[in-house]
Amino acid sequence: MSGSDAKGRLRLELFPRAETAVRSGHPWVYADSIKSQNREGETGELAVMYDKKDRFLAIGLYEADSPIRVRILHYGKPAGIHRNWWLEKAQACLARREGNILKDGTDGARLISGESEGFPGLVADIYAGTLVVKIYAASWLARWEEIEDVFREVFRPQYLILRLSRNITQFAAGMGFTEGFHGEAGEETVVFSENGIRFEAAVLKGQKTGFFLDQRDNRSRVEQLAAGRDVLNVFSFTGGFSLYAARGGARSVTDLDISRHALDSAARNYSLNPSLAGVKRHAVQADAFRWLEESGENYDLIITDPPSLAKRESEREGAARAYARLNLAALRRLRAGGLLIAASCSAHVSAEEFYGAVEEALRENGLPFRELWRYGHAPDHPAAFREAEYLKAVCVELKETAI
Repeated sequence: MSGSDAKGRLRLELFPRAETAVRSGHPWVYADSIKSQNREGETGELAVMYDKKDRFLAIGLYEADSPIRVRILHYGKPAGIHRNWWLEKAQACLARREGNILKDGTDGARLISGESEGFPGLVADIYAGTLVVKIYAASWLARWEEIEDVFREVFRPQYLILRLSRNITQFAAGMGFTEGFHGEAGEETVVFSENGIRFEAAVLKGQKTGFFLDQRDNRSRVEQLAAGRDVLNVFSFTGGFSLYAARGGARSVTDLDISRHALDSAARNYSLNPSLAGVKRHAVQADAFRWLEESGENYDLIITDPPSLAKRESEREGAARAYARLNLAALRRLRAGGLLIAASCSAHVSAEEFYGAVEEALRENGLPFRELWRYGHAPDHPAAFREAEYLKAVCVELKETAI
């Protein structure tokens, strides 16, 4: 019997507002939302929440030192959390992707999307047989052996990598966990396919889990719009939008990024796709804001997809101004009839604020335009609650006549 079991099940009572949020499906319970609990909790144990009439409300993973004190696993009717429960959850995640996202030409995708699929604080991505599991909540470490076993059974990876967010690395070290391969070691960089285009993923040390899978659908949209156009990919990183534009028949593609490492990675991705060699490619290493505002170059299609401009709530207003500035500069580099695709991955900037910033840039630019589409997350990145809705994108077309 574990220490937690010997002490009895951890029971929590929430304040009414938090109780309402849990009933509505919100996956987090903050420390100051807990009205009372029967004892001190340990990180990784299950916490059961009851309403004021002592009826079951929800069960989740307890985090003793986190502002998010409980991450909800299940709410509604009582349920036992055991290996088969995890197994069924993981199998359901895979079933939603097989034949839909994971299909001929695509062997890289998100398999588990955290809170939105019942695994709060955990994501799992597959890259051509290498499964990368990234943990953002220390509570998972207490259950890692069971979870790893389940993932190996369901996803059947050749290699498995555990990665840890910065906020839990010290806790993980104290438990003997380090980042890296679990079991047999594979390659640090994996080549996978997305809709028939080959990319490298830095699975061991790259950003996120090695690649930005969430923009897959928007990359496909760029491909459909690129024919005969000179395309500029701003904050190009590893060149994802550029490769799709090249396959879509672009006249030329230009990658703009301040990082030489990113531009070199994009060049390697081009070399993985020799069928695209006929499209002229240019690489510019520069600060994107300054280059757009000072360059005299013009394009027919520009994509602006910067890294998060607001990593905390206090940066939200400044980020909104930066989005307006960035996209105004891009609009002024567009030829008549050109297209702008503007994207944001800043969770702290709402969709309303982001689209408002783009609209502000359009008004200041002074040319009539029409909006073609807006889009959020790819299907393998579901967002089941407000805080998960980080990705926004909009496509507008400029007209020729001044207002």
